[in-house]
Amino acid sequence: MATVVLESSKNLDCGHDHMKGVKDLMDAGVMDSVPAKYVFPQDRRPSAAEILQGESVPIIDISSLDGSQQERLQTIQSIGEACAEWGIFRVINHGIEASLIASMLDVAHQFFLLSTEEKMKYGSREVLDPVKYGTSFDPKDQVFSWRDYLRHFCHPVLQTPDNPPNYRDTAGQYFKETRKLGLKLMVAISESLGLQPTYIETVFGEGLHAGVLNFYPRCPEPELTLGFAPHSDPGGLAILLQDEVGGLQVHHKGHWVAVQPVPNTFVVHVCDQLEIVSNGRYKSAEHRALVNAERTRISIAAAEGPALDALIFPAPQLVDEIHPPMYKSMLYREFHKVRHSIQLKGKNALEQLKITKQE
Repeated sequence: MATVVLESSKNLDCGHDHMKGVKDLMDAGVMDSVPAKYVFPQDRRPSAAEILQGESVPIIDISSLDGSQQERLQTIQSIGEACAEWGIFRVINHGIEASLIASMLDVAHQFFLLSTEEKMKYGSREVLDPVKYGTSFDPKDQVFSWRDYLRHFCHPVLQTPDNPPNYRDTAGQYFKETRKLGLKLMVAISESLGLQPTYIETVFGEGLHAGVLNFYPRCPEPELTLGFAPHSDPGGLAILLQDEVGGLQVHHKGHWVAVQPVPNTFVVHVCDQLEIVSNGRYKSAEHRALVNAERTRISIAAAEGPALDALIFPAPQLVDEIHPPMYKSMLYREFHKVRHSIQLKGKNALEQLKITKQE
């Protein structure tokens, strides 16, 4: 049966420009199988056996960061524990209006419903183009993920697509609020590491805040593919908004844990540059996205990272004889180049910076 599926998929592969995206592929005609370009090897496909049941990511009420000194310290401790044990946590009572969240999800959906020609105005192979539409992770991927995306810079300069007409205003408000949230969390994370409150923000410089909209169309054979293969994010923190369709999973203690969608909450990921600054005390979250046969899924990541020319290195206060530096220093811009020069698998981009004992 599998041979038949793959053969028919190969035929479909021949006539399609994959760079136009998965939605364009689905719109091209009725499909009852996944094209070969999207079929993952058996050992990389999602499996129910590797899912850890009964676990859930930590939930943190961050309104306590504005509470009494004792409440603030307890919340900072909880954030630090989540960063060390999970690399991911959910925040509630974050202060961003539910109406703005709903508007952002709506305008994201509108963008992906635009014609392929309109979206391809922003199609690019350049890693750091200010507005970029694409599919999968990288054109060099041997196997494509079942995902289309829009990525654009939000700070220091807001740069967005021209359509939908209301996109710029809505995204401008939304990512302004998520940046405030990201900076607030970085203060708490700095303190949880025993650093000055503004330490991470100072190292990151002016900072680079980007929006990444992920679009995962319904899939005829979700068991054969992934919406996004396992990876960690490159920046400092990622503040993720999910719609009501589940699919996010985080790798924790050798298993995958489903991160269920909860309305008006955010899932915060520790990213690679924060693992470097913490000298490995906090772990960037390895995560993946599954797809399903019934519904399209959208997620929106607000990525808070260093300025492109910021030099990132382990905080000297966290380096001593017991804890030698774990990572080499590197400009954030150069880290992006490294990440896109290799096939992304798990946290292998970060592994390139690890210092070996011989060094």
